[in-house]
Amino acid sequence: MQLTSSRLILRPVEPTDVQRLFAIYGDPATNMFNPAGPFPDLAFAEEVLNRWLAHWQSFPFGNWAICLREQPDEVIGFGGLSVREFAGKPINNLGYRLAKEAWGKGFATEFARRVIAYGFDECQLPVIDAAVRQDHIASQQVLEKAGLRCYGQVHDVPGAPASLVYELRAQTWRDQGTPK
Repeated sequence: MQLTSSRLILRPVEPTDVQRLFAIYGDPATNMFNPAGPFPDLAFAEEVLNRWLAHWQSFPFGNWAICLREQPDEVIGFGGLSVREFAGKPINNLGYRLAKEAWGKGFATEFARRVIAYGFDECQLPVIDAAVRQDHIASQQVLEKAGLRCYGQVHDVPGAPASLVYELRAQTWRDQGTPK
């Protein structure tokens, strides 16, 4: 399912995205707040991409390649919705990572708002969650601009400090008229 917003094209990931996935997720700068660190090699990126592709086979949502409308062949990041488990509870997790050159331009917020709208309007999800590191202020601001609110913490990476957990319920999103 391809999605568009004012400046972005979101297309489901493809096997040919592996090099770009590794370039973004293997970059130490994009992993500044990730206690697991950058992807170690291309084989690891391929394993992750295969999991993402399999997710699309089970759910009507997954990870998208994020591209600019004016440059549709250039992937500036990856992100989407995935079913994950936090503290024994399955959640619909919103996640994203943009290449460093795409930072600070509002793309993450635009992406998050579009994916949230898809999750609630098209997939009829009751709630969308996200986990973010306590020191990752920029990502917290993206989630808040997209309508999510912090409600607690979760130990999602073994041996690392807890992440903040954010959520947005479909009814709250509809009631607030959150920007789509």
